[in-house]
Amino acid sequence: MGSRWHRVFTEAYRFLAVGGIATIVAFVIFNFLVHGFNTEHKALLDGHPYLGYVIANTVGMMVSYRGSKTWVFKHRPPRSADGGRTAFIAINLVTMLIPIACLWLSRNVFGLDDPWSDNVSANVVGLFLGLVARFYLFRRLVFRHPVHLPDLMHNPMQVFDLSELVEEEPVAVEVVTDVRSRPTGPSRSDPARRPAL
Repeated sequence: MGSRWHRVFTEAYRFLAVGGIATIVAFVIFNFLVHGFNTEHKALLDGHPYLGYVIANTVGMMVSYRGSKTWVFKHRPPRSADGGRTAFIAINLVTMLIPIACLWLSRNVFGLDDPWSDNVSANVVGLFLGLVARFYLFRRLVFRHPVHLPDLMHNPMQVFDLSELVEEEPVAVEVVTDVRSRPTGPSRSDPARRPAL
C-alpha cells in the first residue's frame, strides 16, 4: 500500500475515534435535553428536539475541532489564518443539516418520535452520512495537503508554501570527505600545469 493511502487510512481511523468521542458527548447531551434519560421530571427541551440536537452537536463540534486539529490532521497546516475555525464551523453547520433532515424524516414522514427512533435516525444514519461528508470536506477545505519531500522530488516544478513541506523520510545526502579522490581540473597555482607562453 502506498504512503498516500496509508495517510488516508490513518486520518480516517483517527477521525472516527475523535468523531466517536464527540458523538458520545453529543448523544448524552441530546438525550438529557430532549428525553431526560427517562427520569420522572420533564426534559428541558422536551418539545424541541431540533434545538436540543443543535445544542448537543455544538458542544460535540468543539470536541471534534480540538481533536481534529491536534491529532487527526496535525501534519496538515490549516488553510486560513484563524486556524481553520471558520471553515470548520461552516462545514459542521452545513453537514449538521443531514442528521436533522433524517430526524425530521423519521418524525414527520414516518411518525416515529420515541427515543429509539430519534437516536437511530439522527445519531446513527444521519451521523454516519454527516461524518463521511465532514471527513472529505475537512481534508479538502480546512486542512492543507502536506507536501512530502519525495513528492517534491518527483514534481520539482510544483510551487509550495514552505509551511507545507513535511519531511517523511530522511533524505540521503552523500558527503565527500576525501578531497584527494575527487577529480579536479588543472590548478592555476600549480606551475607544472600552466600552459606555456
